[in-house]
Amino acid sequence: MLVIGIAGGTGSGKTTVVHKIAQSFTRGEVAILSHDSYYYDNSHMSLEERRKKNYDRPDAIEFELMVQHVQELKGGRTILQPTYSFISCTRQEETVTVEPRQVLIIEGILCLANESLRDLMDVKVYVDCDSDVRLSRVIRRDIHERGRDVEQVLERYEKTVRPSHLQFIEPTKSFADIIVPQGGMNRKAIEILTNYIKQILKKQQPAV
Repeated sequence: MLVIGIAGGTGSGKTTVVHKIAQSFTRGEVAILSHDSYYYDNSHMSLEERRKKNYDRPDAIEFELMVQHVQELKGGRTILQPTYSFISCTRQEETVTVEPRQVLIIEGILCLANESLRDLMDVKVYVDCDSDVRLSRVIRRDIHERGRDVEQVLERYEKTVRPSHLQFIEPTKSFADIIVPQGGMNRKAIEILTNYIKQILKKQQPAV
């Protein structure tokens, strides 16, 4: 199994990069784990407290479980990935079955921030993007998908998203083997990255 980690700031285009890479493989070759599914459950807190919580810090994510699941997938075992609601800010009862595949893509803003998780990756990628572009994407996403208004999005961006990006996320760029500028819009960089992945897989295949 080839394990690829894809990190980058909120709204940088990570998910677009992941999907474009996955589309270049046949169905059944790629499994995807998002660390958005591994946020700690906060159901013991009030909804107001949950919405004020900083989710852009490494301690907001249950990395221990994520590492365990990656190890199990690498060992050929199926896992039950948690699900998380950004509307209620709680972990859900439902799980998603993820089976071992030839390629495992791990994506999330902080997926390069945890050393144990990094050590399980064969290729580490950082998706870079200008802050103003990321902000506009965050505003659209949080309004349409997470039930926030513009004022709430901007307040959260100023108080937690931007400071946490500078403190916890952008520094992980130094761990990346490959940096993709311009996010998911950079078709050439994604094409190069995809071809690189396929070359590694070809080398891993036993000689006939």
